[in-house]
Amino acid sequence: MRGIFALLVVTVVALALIAPMALAGGAPEEETEATNPTGNPWTDGEDLSGAEVTIFGEYVDEDATRFRAALEPFIEQTGIMVDYEGSGDFEVLITVRAEAGDPPDIAAFPQPGLMEDLHARGHVYDLDAWLDIDFLEQQYADSWIEMSKIDGDVAGVWYRTEIKSLVWYPPAVFEAEGYEIPGTWDEMIALSDRMVADGYRPWSIAMESAGATGWIGTDWIEDIMLRIHPPEVYDAWVTNDVQFDSPEVREAFDVLSEIWFNRDYVLGGTTGILTVPYGDGANPLLTDPPQALMHRQASLIEAYMPDGTKVGPEGDIDFFYLPHIDDAFGDPVLVTGEIMGAMQDRPEVRAVMRYLATGESTRGWLEQGGFVAPHRDVDFDWYPSIDRRYAEILEAADTVRFDASTLMPGAVGTGTFWTGMVDWTHGESLDDVLPAIDAGFAD
Repeated sequence: MRGIFALLVVTVVALALIAPMALAGGAPEEETEATNPTGNPWTDGEDLSGAEVTIFGEYVDEDATRFRAALEPFIEQTGIMVDYEGSGDFEVLITVRAEAGDPPDIAAFPQPGLMEDLHARGHVYDLDAWLDIDFLEQQYADSWIEMSKIDGDVAGVWYRTEIKSLVWYPPAVFEAEGYEIPGTWDEMIALSDRMVADGYRPWSIAMESAGATGWIGTDWIEDIMLRIHPPEVYDAWVTNDVQFDSPEVREAFDVLSEIWFNRDYVLGGTTGILTVPYGDGANPLLTDPPQALMHRQASLIEAYMPDGTKVGPEGDIDFFYLPHIDDAFGDPVLVTGEIMGAMQDRPEVRAVMRYLATGESTRGWLEQGGFVAPHRDVDFDWYPSIDRRYAEILEAADTVRFDASTLMPGAVGTGTFWTGMVDWTHGESLDDVLPAIDAGFAD
């Protein structure tokens, strides 16, 4: 998502990547030992050894250990000491620290909306003067660059991502019944009908998540929005320029209702959707015989499967990409992840941000698993097998968009949108639910 690779190899590869680019600070097109005595591409030839940079994020425990391993090559090359601090209360503490005048040098934001809020208050720097656009276009697909912009300016660099547009299934049953992986939404619905005819429940859907109940539903709506409208509509929806109570969003709910409200499709019906904990959502696919055959959920569901569960085409469970609906919009992928934002401006901070914008910065985590990188220059051979498959889905995407509910104001994204999904699943009409969700924007 072992961490230390040979200094000579890193230097040669990195110089080949960066030398042609006009990075901030005036790095020349061709560097020599005389002009770059430090021998690394991150510091523009300046000796910054002994300088210190702090990074604050939500990575804790094993994730924190793996992130620190990913930083080691940079520390060895530059002599810059990078100290990472993680907290499960990051989202609260980062605002407190920023407002108290004690921000970290760099913050790993799991919610771009939070970064945008702090940027609006003057706590996060724009990076256009730090990172040349040609460099960024080499490192990231256009979707990632667009998602890093605030008011047209690049305000962060993407580091880690998680794929949400996945459907899990038991491969043994698919093989025994002759079921083929659907390539379109219509094929997926036809497959669901065939499963019903064969005596199966096609879908396991589980949304219960204590005070966060509803987010499973928001994920479904977001995936559908990306499949029935151009990405510009999705972006306008995030900002409420396209309201929930609009034909575009109503259409997404109508598409979802064809699955969620079909009693033959969903294990336990709407009661099951509302009461089964989301972490148990894949378990009905693992029983003998299975109680359901498909479960749409992000890659995070792996962590909730019983110990010893084997994932893969020959395993107990496997996954496929949630197929597109309209050919005109290609194959979109819904993601979540972290974007790195700079909260201080010093040469050593700029150097770390350049490093974080490259695939090299992820290798020490990638090789240990549990990580998918958005960077274009990541070598797929660095991935363990399952993470590589996630990365291949991401690479093949025509459009990538971040989870909309985490981009919306909290009163909506973790408020009325969540409760609206619950109310709608309970049976309330869209005429009541959608205006109520929109009302959250006024709050």
